[in-house]
Amino acid sequence: MPGSLLRAMTRALLAGFCTIALTAPVAGEEAPPQRTDLSAKDLKRVLKVTEPTTDFSKPEQFEPMQGGAGTSTQPINGDAFSHFSANITFAEEETFKLGNALFRKFWVSSPSSTQASDGLGPLFNARACQNCHLKDGRGRPPEGNADATSMFLRLARPARTDEERQAVADLKAVNFPDTTYGAQLQDMAVPGIPAEGRMVITYMEEPVTLAGGETTMLRKPAYSVADLNYGPLEADTTLSPRVANQMPGLGLIEAIADADILAKADPDDRDGDGISGRAARARDHRTGEMKLGRFGWKAQNASVRDQSSSAFAGDIGISTPDAPRHYGDCTEAQEKCRSMPNGVQARLGDTEAPDPVLDLVTFYSENLAVPARRDVGDATVLKGKSLFYGAGCTSCHTPKYVTRRDAANKAQSFQLIWPYSDFLLHDMGDGLADGQQVGDASGREWRTPPLWGIGLTDVVNGHTFFLHDGRARNLTEAILWHGGEAQPARDRFASLTPEERKALVTFLESL
Repeated sequence: MPGSLLRAMTRALLAGFCTIALTAPVAGEEAPPQRTDLSAKDLKRVLKVTEPTTDFSKPEQFEPMQGGAGTSTQPINGDAFSHFSANITFAEEETFKLGNALFRKFWVSSPSSTQASDGLGPLFNARACQNCHLKDGRGRPPEGNADATSMFLRLARPARTDEERQAVADLKAVNFPDTTYGAQLQDMAVPGIPAEGRMVITYMEEPVTLAGGETTMLRKPAYSVADLNYGPLEADTTLSPRVANQMPGLGLIEAIADADILAKADPDDRDGDGISGRAARARDHRTGEMKLGRFGWKAQNASVRDQSSSAFAGDIGISTPDAPRHYGDCTEAQEKCRSMPNGVQARLGDTEAPDPVLDLVTFYSENLAVPARRDVGDATVLKGKSLFYGAGCTSCHTPKYVTRRDAANKAQSFQLIWPYSDFLLHDMGDGLADGQQVGDASGREWRTPPLWGIGLTDVVNGHTFFLHDGRARNLTEAILWHGGEAQPARDRFASLTPEERKALVTFLESL
């Protein structure tokens, strides 16, 4: 049987008939639900349109509209990531704009005469969502005159007891924060208390020789902390740097059917291709229900709303109904921090950002439009696309999906989208390992990031720093840092001719 036919049949079986579960069912358990949003006719259409292409002589149908009907076709400039989805209703445009205002809003310390804007911190990393996600784009490491607002250090220690290990296994905890400094290092504070400290980064340059005689320098970062104001970190606390992710397309990612993501998972590498992506589990912040994790660098959140409430509490120190932590990341060891006034106003609600603040910010975040592709028919772009597929990059960077028929918002329903990600956890090798477990993700695993919009990073944010900590200064360096499961694809890229490597990068820049 030809390999392509076998793959097509396997894909059909996985998508339409196999049991779908976040954990494997055991004897005696009721079978988990299958994907039920598609009729047999729809399923046939979806399988056909999402089958990987083998024709690189021309663009695929609908390829320029990588965000489906919601794709932004606005002029490409610094606001390219900040447009609303083209297919939302007129009434929803108003909701989007209200959410945008709250996303950009600067919070202030308590007490304040500014109505419904106080409650900042007391310890924090940013005063507004937009500070980290500048122009709804990608964060960067602090270099030159840039500050560290769009990058911070996650702090966590491993489980120490059987009880703690069981808590992580059950996802009652994703890990354990530093006893004094909490879950992340806060480099800013309200008046009256000191900030926790500051992140220190040092780089060591390492040469990498590529086919054709080219040499590229990779910079290997080392992280530490300085000016700690509350005593030392615990001995086993790990430091994991994170830059802010870009925002477009989040609602579409949430609308991808669980079944389509789970169909790509192969934790035991049963097909022997060296790729063993794992689905991450995450608990819904409101209900505690176990769901498929798909947001965050380690897929630790299941929804855009959960990602938003985590950022409000952890990054800004603002409590919401889903994360009612008025003191943000202040720990019990930071007594003065926890004694500072908060911004709860009883007439508005019992949190600093009561309803509908989180609803509006979530809607805004879900409906930022993915920009249209550029130059999809260009000969170099098509050649680069062929090389991207040929190198095996699509084993993790799955090109396209059709979203659920029953998506919560009609704008995200039954859309052909091109995020170039499987949204699974992959072992990326020693080079990118941070040694920090987050729920199901080990210290060597990262979620495959979507690639749509990656070619506009410089236009929107004025830099080309990539990966979870911005160590890569361009796309070539980002690819060369791939290890672990991605090592063969990385090596194929390194073995291409200089002209071929340039074509592959040009393809990525068109996304």
